[in-house]
Amino acid sequence: LVKVRLRLLVGVAWPPLANVYDPEEEKPEFWRQQARAVLRLALDRKLNTNVAKNIVLFVGDGESDGAVSVTQAERSPHPLGAPMLPSVYAVDFQIPDSAATATAYLCGVKANLNTVGLSAAGRNGACRSQKGNEVTSILKWAKDAGKSVGIVTTTRVQHATPAAAYAHSASRKWYCDTDMPAAAKAQGCRDIAAQLLSNTDIDVIIGGGRKYMTPKGTRDPEYPLDPSARGRRSDGRNLISEWQHTKGGKVARYVWNRTDFDAVDPATTDYLLALFEPGDLRYELERDLSMDPPLSDTTEKAIRILQKNPKGFFLLVEGGRIDQGHHASRASMALHETVELDNAVGRALELTGDGDTLTMVTADHSHSFTFNGFPFRGNSILGKSPLFGKDMMPYTTLMYGNGPGHKIVNNKRPDIRESKDYIQQAAVPTESETHGGEDVAVLARGPMAHLFHGVQEQSYIPHALAFADCGPTHCATAPPYLHLHLHLFI
Repeated sequence: LVKVRLRLLVGVAWPPLANVYDPEEEKPEFWRQQARAVLRLALDRKLNTNVAKNIVLFVGDGESDGAVSVTQAERSPHPLGAPMLPSVYAVDFQIPDSAATATAYLCGVKANLNTVGLSAAGRNGACRSQKGNEVTSILKWAKDAGKSVGIVTTTRVQHATPAAAYAHSASRKWYCDTDMPAAAKAQGCRDIAAQLLSNTDIDVIIGGGRKYMTPKGTRDPEYPLDPSARGRRSDGRNLISEWQHTKGGKVARYVWNRTDFDAVDPATTDYLLALFEPGDLRYELERDLSMDPPLSDTTEKAIRILQKNPKGFFLLVEGGRIDQGHHASRASMALHETVELDNAVGRALELTGDGDTLTMVTADHSHSFTFNGFPFRGNSILGKSPLFGKDMMPYTTLMYGNGPGHKIVNNKRPDIRESKDYIQQAAVPTESETHGGEDVAVLARGPMAHLFHGVQEQSYIPHALAFADCGPTHCATAPPYLHLHLHLFI
């Protein structure tokens, strides 16, 4: 069933429809036996109340169905519990962005649109509103507890989701000092890239974003003739060199290509900074794998480095380009990114154990993405419905509520075609497709996974993760960030 679902996602060629399903599915007893087997697993399931030595948090940015990313986990004879549905919104907007949501599920407080690492008293673009309203993330809580910590993403490491793990900024767009208004710099605000070095000692940082780390005009090692890839910092700082200099006495490796990345030995590496692109990484379907490794490989490298710490680790893994594929209304790109996130989940589960590692998969928000009826079972998810609209034109199974795919030619919708570059049709013309507002799923496996249930605020997530990290019998000796949970047991 897992393989079937993945094939549906990526549109792999299928056999004739008659061979898509098992003929046994025509018999009622087939479904009754399947239900009995699942029910037996549920009845036999024992709650895992171990302390979570390690936490791996997977985020599919813009992935409206978080369950897709745990198909690897469903191969286990130990099924996941019922998903929790976090309520997703910003304090000031009904439909949020990745900055506000990341602040919620990493820092434990709801925030305003476009702000990272600030409470809702912080205002979008207002530097003066930052002071005193900073909130720290579970990544910092874990580091303060003596654990190793890491961030892996397919976007630039200064992007909204990873930024909320370490930065405090009134604007998610202040990637480097050149992006900041003069007033904000004069008032003492710092860009996100600079905070990557100064706020929390992060053991593993993997993603893109080289150009925000080097002085303006610095030629990129991979694209030396591309002006858009050159360094952007106006303060003259080379943050890559600074990062290396701050790791005196430790084995700290900086890499920007796959050859050097593959040569990194996790057993002898204390710190790793891997920046594979000037900005975001390329889409999975367009990536040169000889230069940039897939998310599953970067996740594995991070875990192998972090798991050497006897106190455990916290790792944030983001499939960030799922979101960007949807914004461009390129469903094929978004879904292939989702499948690679699923591969990364599977790789992490192979490297860790349910006894001491809590693995969670979720999304920060959804998109205005629709799954239309009525395709035959086995039809490519990227194909078209067998039905036609009232205009006697076909339509794709996947469409968007808004986006660049809105096209009317001679008062008609254009004909459709299937390709990885196809832009799905949309009801409303917008330059970029927007987020959706429905709740997303959280699925968890491992110690204290049962804490994630029902419909909760998105800001509940890091508090439950933190509690899983100490448990009811260990909280008394826990670091300060866990003391807020003690009242549950007094």
